[in-house]
Amino acid sequence: MIYNLGSINADFFYRMPRLPGPGETLAATAMSSGLGGKGANQSVAVARAGARVRHIGSVGSDGRWLVDQLAAAGADVAGIRISDLPTAHAIVMIDSAGENQIVIYPGANHDQCPEQIKAAFAEASPSDWLLLQNETSHQLEAAEMANGIGMCVAYSAAPFDADAVARLLPHLSLLIMNEVEAGQLTKALGKPVLHLPVANVLITKGAKGADWHDTRLLQTVSIPAFSVDPVDTTGAGDTFAGYAVAGLSQGMSPQGALRRAAAAAAISVTRPGTADAIPSLVEVEAFLA
Repeated sequence: MIYNLGSINADFFYRMPRLPGPGETLAATAMSSGLGGKGANQSVAVARAGARVRHIGSVGSDGRWLVDQLAAAGADVAGIRISDLPTAHAIVMIDSAGENQIVIYPGANHDQCPEQIKAAFAEASPSDWLLLQNETSHQLEAAEMANGIGMCVAYSAAPFDADAVARLLPHLSLLIMNEVEAGQLTKALGKPVLHLPVANVLITKGAKGADWHDTRLLQTVSIPAFSVDPVDTTGAGDTFAGYAVAGLSQGMSPQGALRRAAAAAAISVTRPGTADAIPSLVEVEAFLA
């Protein structure tokens, strides 16, 4: 089982002729909404990769439809509680080239509960994983609980906060960042990637692929990206991370897990939306074939 303490957002998408500049007002050409949040996206990706995932999170009373969508995607939603705060939401502007700007209201994502997390771990074992991102509260407590059980802990360090990453590093099996975040972290800590105090580091590089760094063996494995025509890049990193952790939990090698994750991310950017754009395992295997 992969336990995912993760954000749950209502995403509102606005198609724009271009992204607005400071002080500029532009009319959107289309609007839609759906399930999102880095945590929810990664749970959907894990489930569609064929792994078991239990989502731990919070929504407001206005967010039950999002829980229903998570369940429909194959996630176990027993660890989700109803908060007194409104459900988190994101405003996503997407231009004609598929690039985006995003504004997030955290809401119930910052109202997690240690007792809720502990209860969700009731059946956890050392063979399980904990997946974290930087959009919820109580990440450190969850990581400490997982360490006590002997679980592997994977952390997507986004939205990036160097202090939050530094607090979590001693508890991690896998740190996941993009190129910009990796540069910010190595500068903040004064250490190169291969000298970070974590066993494995996964750095995603968009169209340039991804690098897996084993800091114990001082080895790096690079995986190229697949060439596609992007429609919407929102959520591609979450698709990659969810598929990668799912593959590792299923016993795949880092190289195999990352190649499958790269294919899933490539498919996702050819579709609009976030969670809705994440492909099934059947689609990914057909793409690879």
